[in-house]
Amino acid sequence: MLICLTASHKNAGFDLLERLQGAADAARAMTDASDAGISGAVVISTCNRFEAYLDVDVPEGQSPIEPVHSALRIVADTADLAPSELRSTVDLVHGQAVAHHLFSVASGLESVVVGEGEISGQVKRALTRAHGEGTTTPELERLFQSAARTSRRVKNDTRLGAEGRSLVRLSLELASSRISDWSGVRVLLVGTGRYAAASLAALRDRGAADIRVYSPSGRAAKFAKSHELDWVREDDYHAEAAAAELIVTCTTSEAFVVDPALLQAGRAALAVDDALPRLHAADAVLRAAERQLVIDLGLPRNVDPAVVDVTGVELLDLETVRIHAPLGDFDQTDAAREIVHVAAREFGHGTEALDIAPAVVALRKHLFDVLDGELERVAGRDADGRIEEALRHLVGRLLHTPMVRSRDYAARGEQAEWIAGLEAVHGVVVPGAPSQSAPKLDDLGRRRSAAFREAGTAASPSSVDGGPSAPRRPGAERSAS
Repeated sequence: MLICLTASHKNAGFDLLERLQGAADAARAMTDASDAGISGAVVISTCNRFEAYLDVDVPEGQSPIEPVHSALRIVADTADLAPSELRSTVDLVHGQAVAHHLFSVASGLESVVVGEGEISGQVKRALTRAHGEGTTTPELERLFQSAARTSRRVKNDTRLGAEGRSLVRLSLELASSRISDWSGVRVLLVGTGRYAAASLAALRDRGAADIRVYSPSGRAAKFAKSHELDWVREDDYHAEAAAAELIVTCTTSEAFVVDPALLQAGRAALAVDDALPRLHAADAVLRAAERQLVIDLGLPRNVDPAVVDVTGVELLDLETVRIHAPLGDFDQTDAAREIVHVAAREFGHGTEALDIAPAVVALRKHLFDVLDGELERVAGRDADGRIEEALRHLVGRLLHTPMVRSRDYAARGEQAEWIAGLEAVHGVVVPGAPSQSAPKLDDLGRRRSAAFREAGTAASPSSVDGGPSAPRRPGAERSAS
């Protein structure tokens, strides 16, 4: 049975989500626990949510409460939390609702900024990490591969993610009320990971050109070279932080990278003439900024909230950004949810667990039909049968790798990809196999009523009798990873 334990902005406070970052490595512990009854686990741990997708050794129709309690205990121990704190917060999703929930998450429908694009990559990386740790199962593979296909369908068939929605861009949009001319603002970017690259792109789209990068881990020079901007050395960081009118932080550092002491030390250094001759050589005039906006996109928090006590400093963190998140485009959101409903229904009915045998038969028939055609063409020149023998041996060799790969794909629940590859490479269409192309919205519209009837009730998170309760309370979603 598949179950999901989920904590997000919808049911957990920001402080709890921050502490759950410590449980990102819980998958291995859950599958290693011999008494947990958990055969597979994939953990999604981001700035806005913590979710554990589990394949438990419980037949459908029976209560998974014992594996749930085991999983909660392991997560609590890993994150240094009390199990009771998790039980009063974490939602339990089970049965067919698991697919609907993950497909919605991967498509950005459960994010603060509906349609934000980062989450699909985070879901994919969670599966990749589980691969590396050896904690997946064929059913979890099928679930996550189906989620990836669904998110691509949403992206391709709706305009939900067309505007590059993300908390980064929303943060900069909110900052625009304080910044009148982006081309003239001095920016310090702290961080060099994927989120830093996304932040840099968003800054440049706004027109920012005077950007420097600093890395607490020492990777600033490499990042700066690949993105064509200046980088800040460790010895100069305090002064550059004080001189920046906008500081954007997006690191995974567990310690604050911006705090009052840093800004005050930088201001003191800049107040002393010739105290920083190399910096002054690079900048004709380097002064402390009179007003500074600090945007904290990190988790754990990158910025000490006490920076607001420093004169002229404003802090925009993701808790504040969440309050201003837009509702999204209703038409496109409805279309995306329809795609998710249909995909979840199909997953629940097992239509994606295709029997790969017809595809194997179709490939063999295709290749041997080509072989027979060639044998007819050389029929008068193959007196001793050596040409036929050689050609049949060749076809056998050509079939070997696809046959091996078919079994590998089937074991991972990825039959659909293998079948799509036959059509793409050989033009082989498997009789009875569903189209591998994304469903069109018109087609989905014709199936709207049936999809909602069959998948609607399974779409909502459900709890197990005697299991963790699921009170809803406001929290803070964060999308930096």
